[in-house]
Amino acid sequence: MMPMRIKDIAERLGVSAATVSRALNDKPGVSFDMRRQVLELAAQVAFTPHGVGRGLSTARTQTLGFIVRRKVFPASRDPFYWQIMHGVEEAAAQRGYHVILSSVGETDAARPQPDLLLVRENRVDGLILAGPDIDRRLIVELALADVPLVLVDNSLRQTALDVVLSDDRVGALAVVAHLLGHGHRRVAFLGGPADWISSAERAAGYREALAAADLHAQATVVQEAETTVASGYAAACRLLVGDTPPTALFAVNDSMAIGALRAARELGLRVPEDIAFIGCGNLRYANYLRVPLSSIDHGTAELGRVAGEFALELSAKPEQEPKSVLVPSTLVVRESTVGRGGV
Repeated sequence: MMPMRIKDIAERLGVSAATVSRALNDKPGVSFDMRRQVLELAAQVAFTPHGVGRGLSTARTQTLGFIVRRKVFPASRDPFYWQIMHGVEEAAAQRGYHVILSSVGETDAARPQPDLLLVRENRVDGLILAGPDIDRRLIVELALADVPLVLVDNSLRQTALDVVLSDDRVGALAVVAHLLGHGHRRVAFLGGPADWISSAERAAGYREALAAADLHAQATVVQEAETTVASGYAAACRLLVGDTPPTALFAVNDSMAIGALRAARELGLRVPEDIAFIGCGNLRYANYLRVPLSSIDHGTAELGRVAGEFALELSAKPEQEPKSVLVPSTLVVRESTVGRGGV
């Protein structure tokens, strides 16, 4: 029997295919009752839009799957998620489990998501999906398929799942307090897509801190489609050439901050005398730049450890209620904000 598709569910419920699609993609614009009907029917008929099989085998594999977006390869491009994976491995090893790394690509109507063989072949007891840019439809599909699932650095707004996040809002508050304490009044925020939970929470903390200092009118939020060195460079090139450029830039991650630092150097600006920089992630190489970069440490190993423990608990007791944990963030101050010998 062929699995039921979106149009079949729509016809069964007497609604549009767009309504079903919104429900299955964790999008707003669907009533609570209709969303419940769509998800219940989809679960009953083992809805599989991308071919992932329903559920995992009852036989234990002693293995967890760690999933990232394919674009983050190689690891040298952004080691943030590999540090998280090491935390997952530590938690798994304590229970005699192993961790398998896999990746997923982008999806669109013409090119559906390839199968997750880890699930189809019953090679894992649970999955950890890391990153805000993993396709929502795939996440909802896996949840419908009763796959023990934990999200790291990601959260669905309409669908309750086990989630592990860094405390991004508090981290952003600490960043802005530090910059204001060093005399900055024109602080700009370089962020990623507005629907990424980490970018949204850091932007919210940034705005909250400026508002508390009666500087809400000075808020400047730049949102880029990617959070890369290239996007940070491009954003800074635009920001730093105006009549009243910011005196400090708070970037949503270290990669964007490094790109912005490069732009400042090319414009002949001194760091931190003319402009200060703070990133997020506290990647290891942040301390070895020409001007060491101040950054927020998200406790990446702890993010992974908690996610690993969640996945192990969920695989043993899949009926338990979803829960969410915030891992504390810590500001690490270096020369990009205080200069040599600063405090």
